[in-house]
Amino acid sequence: MALVGKLHPLLVHFPIGLILAAAAAELVAIHTGRADWRAIAAANVRAGAAMGALTAIAGWGLASSDLVEPSRLLAWHGWIGAAGAVGAIGAALLSIGAHDRRRGRRVAYRAALFGAAALVAVAGHLGGTLVWGADFLRP
Repeated sequence: MALVGKLHPLLVHFPIGLILAAAAAELVAIHTGRADWRAIAAANVRAGAAMGALTAIAGWGLASSDLVEPSRLLAWHGWIGAAGAVGAIGAALLSIGAHDRRRGRRVAYRAALFGAAALVAVAGHLGGTLVWGADFLRP
């Protein structure tokens, strides 16, 4: 698993960007009503969910290796990241037919998408704190 874990730093930026881009595109779709933005959001969340699953697996491999020091921050990062990946997978599945006439499915899709985006953003921040330290963003 250590070899798979070493892929985590390489993979991690893809699901973050894709899932946040999906949420942004869905916000544009909500405000404009344009179907092309909904399609962009769906494509991004599907790709982000796939990459998120791979990244989470790699992250757990890295965390279980002797390459990193176990800590409470690492545990929070891992669990929140895993929850974000699961949420993104749920959003990806719900995106299929989410904008048909079934309002309930659309609401569930958007809740999963925006929830996953929030979780991924928090997990990404915690991961950055692990790598760069808590004071990195301070002037």
